Amino acid sequence: MIVLLPPSETKRAGGDGPPLRLDALGAPELGPVRATLVDELVALAADRPASRRALGISASQDAEIDRNAHLLASPTMPAIHRYTGVLYDALDVESLKGAAAVRARARLAIGSALFGLLRADDAIPAYRLSAGSKLPGGGTMAARWKPVLEPVLAALARDELVVDLRSGAYASLGRVPGAVDVDVVSERPDGSRAVVSHFNKAHKGRLARALVASRAEPDDAGRVAAVARRVGMAVERSGNALTVVVPA
Repeated sequence: MIVLLPPSETKRAGGDGPPLRLDALGAPELGPVRATLVDELVALAADRPASRRALGISASQDAEIDRNAHLLASPTMPAIHRYTGVLYDALDVESLKGAAAVRARARLAIGSALFGLLRADDAIPAYRLSAGSKLPGGGTMAARWKPVLEPVLAALARDELVVDLRSGAYASLGRVPGAVDVDVVSERPDGSRAVVSHFNKAHKGRLARALVASRAEPDDAGRVAAVARRVGMAVERSGNALTVVVPA
């Protein structure tokens, strides 16, 4: 089983790994697109106004441009430790020990606008690029990634059950055939429901933690739901789609 996470805008600084080596990342088929995007980001960083427009940031976030300028020289750390934020706080991978930590490294993957697909231990620097960014080189992130990323994801799904926790923007970079898709909704006392926005990430992080900590090896949506229910989550299933229901 692979649990496919979204990335986050926020990332830890620093690291103790050597500078980025694209040829050391998993899914080497993605190397040419990765290399093109890295080169474009580094070059774009020389033009701050253009960088702000492309990345959708303000002048107060110019430190993000500096990160991109030093992509090829900055220290790295494993991808699963690089990303921060609500989902990653709930996942809390650092607190997993022993066999659970080993399973987390094997089961976790991350969608990325810059790298396409990362495994937990892939060493990356801090950077800024989102699925909605549009670099001057032309084409949306989805247009650039889909032709090369979808075959990689399809091959992954032939060997493993994929639980896709990515947001819509990152899922558009490459769909996973047969994946278990997960939504989060809140239920009011009268039974009406609404889509959860911000805290959606926390519940997906909690689900990811349950899946990587479990000794079970789910091979369909029903067994994924069973793992979630064992940690107290309310989950409904419709085919390959799961809905996590939380109180409003």
